[in-house]
Amino acid sequence: MQVTSWIAFFRGINVGGHHIVPMTALKSLLGALGCEVVATYIQSGNVVFRHEQDDAIALSGTIAEAIESQFGFRPQVLLLTRDQLATYANHNPFSEGELEPKTLHLWFLSAEPERANIDGINKLKSASESFKLADHVFYLHAPDGIGRSKLAAKIEKLLGVPATARNWRTVTKVLELAQQVSS
Repeated sequence: MQVTSWIAFFRGINVGGHHIVPMTALKSLLGALGCEVVATYIQSGNVVFRHEQDDAIALSGTIAEAIESQFGFRPQVLLLTRDQLATYANHNPFSEGELEPKTLHLWFLSAEPERANIDGINKLKSASESFKLADHVFYLHAPDGIGRSKLAAKIEKLLGVPATARNWRTVTKVLELAQQVSS
């Protein structure tokens, strides 16, 4: 039986004291759902695991439903394969951002935007910021800091699809973890 290595990015858990999900409890819940070799990175919902299910939509729905049942809220769960995350990381158009990983963010999109407001994105972008929309990822290099970026605060609305962002450090650490889990 084929087993897929998955990365789960949970949106909005353990942020600002809301939607608290201890990582040990999340690992146990995922184990009960048939996930194997479950590993987490930091407390904000980055999980790597293996599972025999190869349908991302079905598996993310199962996981979200189980969290809702156990914790009382239904998070957005974005699943990527290890190979997808590696491809997105390898296609990073802003290598200069890799030197300051907190300035480079990738928004992982639930779908390819059909009506992205590129004009609106360009209007909000500061002079120092650079962005690229490619497939299911929005890359943003914000050298002055993501907290000061007007674009970062509105990007999901401008793209018109649900998304969850991770900085470059998290992307690379989760990818390293995924390599370990899959071997």
